[in-house]
Amino acid sequence: MPTFHVLLALSAAHCLNDLLQSVITAMYPMLKADLGLSFGQIGIITLVYQMAASIFQPVVGYAFDKRPFVFSLPAGMVSTSIGIVMFAYCDTMAGILVSVFMVGIGSATLHPEASRITSLAGRERRGFAQSVFQVGGNFGGSVGPLLVALIVAPHGRHYVVWFLVASTLCFAAMRPICRWYGLYLRDLRSRPQGVSQPLKLPLSRRMTVFAIAVIAVLIFSKYIYMASLSSYYTFYLIDKFGVSVSQSQIFLFVFVVSTAVGTLVGGPVGDRYGRKIVIWVSILGTAPFSLLMPHVSLPVTVVLSFCAGFMLSSAFPAILLYAQELLPSKLGMISGLFFGFSFGVGGIASAVLGGFADTYGIEMVYNVCAYTPLLGVVAGLLPNLRNR
Repeated sequence: MPTFHVLLALSAAHCLNDLLQSVITAMYPMLKADLGLSFGQIGIITLVYQMAASIFQPVVGYAFDKRPFVFSLPAGMVSTSIGIVMFAYCDTMAGILVSVFMVGIGSATLHPEASRITSLAGRERRGFAQSVFQVGGNFGGSVGPLLVALIVAPHGRHYVVWFLVASTLCFAAMRPICRWYGLYLRDLRSRPQGVSQPLKLPLSRRMTVFAIAVIAVLIFSKYIYMASLSSYYTFYLIDKFGVSVSQSQIFLFVFVVSTAVGTLVGGPVGDRYGRKIVIWVSILGTAPFSLLMPHVSLPVTVVLSFCAGFMLSSAFPAILLYAQELLPSKLGMISGLFFGFSFGVGGIASAVLGGFADTYGIEMVYNVCAYTPLLGVVAGLLPNLRNR
């Protein structure tokens, strides 16, 4: 059976970490007004944050696969906390870039390590465990914009420093995780050498490389569209429908809640019916909603954004577990690789889409990105691992 108290602590830590991460994107309208930034500069900020988070994730995962470190999660939160303080008080573009880089390093540390511990604590119900872990992050990401609208928007950017309360709570949530992980590593090291059998790959090396390439295409399609929503959805609503900044944050909250619900559903369904079918249906099934959204009224846009977020987010637990099952002896590295790749794609897409929005307008971004979920059709090429 899964170790539930550890899973709940991991979900809480992920929730609080991603709440802090979401402050960055939720603050974009205020930051743009405070510093007089263009959409292109907003894209560069996202790029620096996402690249810091993405490049270091597989490195962290590989390093801790080789030499596990019990206190890796608190170390990452220290970096995030420093970045949040800098983000609250820096008034230059360079300072903002350094602050989001620090927040990105914290994310790069937490995600592969927490995902590895989640797989270990989940035991035979790894899909369920990953959904519990992921939904914490999605819930935190949904609450972040709402708290920014309630706490920061009425008072000014310096009030971001109050989010250090969340980092303090995150340190507290990490205590039982570190305690359990320390006992797990102590037990593992005390076993006689040769007790554990090496884990065999379910596919040949060639087929494993092919499957990873297909997953990369799927992540590419998923996170281009996700970047258009997470980074520019508020601007789209303000520009097209004339809503206020606070209203746009509430509508962003609705979208991010949908990603939490989708994530919670995707893992257990993958445990029951297989990862491949969940990946295929989730990404390709987003297309009807994404294609309709640029052509409807505000209430229908909010409904369609919820449906698109639900469908698209249900894919990630299945994608991550499918990749871990391809390379079962490299849980940290593969988690870091795919978290990192998704962050990197999101960062590059945000930068490109920012320049695109400056040139052609924010509505054109949604007309173009609406077609990217159609790439989900390539999920049909994935080998079926369920019976292997």
